[in-house]
Amino acid sequence: MTVKNTSVKNDKLSANGQHGGMPLLHEPKLNKGTAYSVEERRQLGLEGLLPHAVENLDRQVERVLAHLDEKADDLERYIYLIGLEDRNETVFYKTIMSDPKRFIPVLYDPTVADACETFGNNYRRARGMYITRYMKGRMAEVLRNWPEKDVRFICVSTGGRILGLGDIGANGMGIPIGKLQLYTACAAVPPAGLLPVLFDIGTTNETLRADPFYMGTREAPVSEAELDELTEEFIQAVQEVFPNCCVHFEDWKGTDAIRMLDRYKDKILCYNDDIQGTASVALAGIAAGMNITGGKLTEQRVMFLGAGSAGLGIAKLFCAELQTLGLSEAEARKQVALFDINGLIEHSRTDLSETQKLYARPAKPCKDFVQAIRDFKPTVLVGVSTKARAFTREVVELMSELNEQPIIFALSNPTHKAECSAEEAYTWSKGKALFAAGVQFPDFDYEGKTFRPGQANNFYIYPAIGLATYCCRPTRLNDECFIVAAHATADQVTLTQRAKGMLFPSQEQILETEVTTAARIAEYMFDSGLAQVERPRDIRAWLEAQLYKPQY
Repeated sequence: MTVKNTSVKNDKLSANGQHGGMPLLHEPKLNKGTAYSVEERRQLGLEGLLPHAVENLDRQVERVLAHLDEKADDLERYIYLIGLEDRNETVFYKTIMSDPKRFIPVLYDPTVADACETFGNNYRRARGMYITRYMKGRMAEVLRNWPEKDVRFICVSTGGRILGLGDIGANGMGIPIGKLQLYTACAAVPPAGLLPVLFDIGTTNETLRADPFYMGTREAPVSEAELDELTEEFIQAVQEVFPNCCVHFEDWKGTDAIRMLDRYKDKILCYNDDIQGTASVALAGIAAGMNITGGKLTEQRVMFLGAGSAGLGIAKLFCAELQTLGLSEAEARKQVALFDINGLIEHSRTDLSETQKLYARPAKPCKDFVQAIRDFKPTVLVGVSTKARAFTREVVELMSELNEQPIIFALSNPTHKAECSAEEAYTWSKGKALFAAGVQFPDFDYEGKTFRPGQANNFYIYPAIGLATYCCRPTRLNDECFIVAAHATADQVTLTQRAKGMLFPSQEQILETEVTTAARIAEYMFDSGLAQVERPRDIRAWLEAQLYKPQY
């Protein structure tokens, strides 16, 4: 794959320039560290500020890998890597992109959960912006403080629903940081235009509010009406200050997440990864399952454990896909059932949100999950409950009784929140299950066959959406973009991988996978009139020419 170097060039800077001398070594986007040549050191006022040796980028990465090998656990590796990004962005991305399968779990799931829980304790340097209620009326002014003026993506979180951790307020900043790092690490979206934002509206977490190391505002969250006002000002400020920006909503409280997506998806360039990204990756897994079983998507019945924004998002996209295949809206919704803490989502319940009501079934009240499965007879089971071990042996055995190859997704994360483990799914189903989780479980041997469980993680989807959006500059992102992304991902699972029960492509070649997916999305954007740039002759080559490559 041919990629261009979009790293910032600093070889023409003079010692008297803004970035000459010691300040240059403290600018991570420009700093080359020990890779400065003898002549560069002389010209840039760096003589005496670096040790004598002149090293290339590969040697610098080799040193980083040695340091990482000495760390006691992945949280320590995460802290080290974040510090490395603060010193030398090129070395950071060169390291991550050299072995994505190894480093994605360190930078994101499951390690990022531990990092968020201890965010205040491990804080070193601001890596993004913090917008609070106290900036009301001045948000555009505040956003102009960001040094990069061509921001192309803002990943914004309130910290209100982080992974399976709940409301952790400003500690949730680790999520926007990590999400945007994977835009680059997985899909080579240039990092200069990526801005993490923590929308600090307060937190319900009293333990955090009493923690002396907590970095956020210590008030309870604002009211819904005030949140809507603050969000509207923020969105308008983004349009004013960063007019080419796509807003990526991440980890807002479920009701807020759905409301904001409904409000803005047809007005500005935006998407919600928890709703649309999760839906797309789940649809990709189901589609890959159909490639293994030979089944038809229109014949699948999907049961959800969990009826929050993730479950509702998957249900919505799945039904949208069924409608493209000829089913009516009502027929599509009959293929979906949701079950939450209060039981089956059915017509007699009075506690349902407007979105949940769309999927309420004409069935009797039921608070027994096993009985709900027995009545609905799902072919696909999706766990988005954050309830550990909710998929019991009885549940898995029943799914295996109802289906020759049941599809079982335990999507809650971090690891200790998963509805079941890979070992449990394969053992209890006697090797019949097609299994994926939100985190990566190790390979499992059952009766002489090695199963490789899939990781149904959004990093297969949103970086590719990001790359296509970066290059095509679409006016909007609609559901079809995420349906296209799902099928492009599923189609890249090879026959050899399917034989191992894999529902997602290997992570070793994640950049190839993401660019292939982005090319399909871009093609759809051009075909549908969403793109705002001229269509190239060769979309794939055009995308590749715009990729970021970490090099000096």
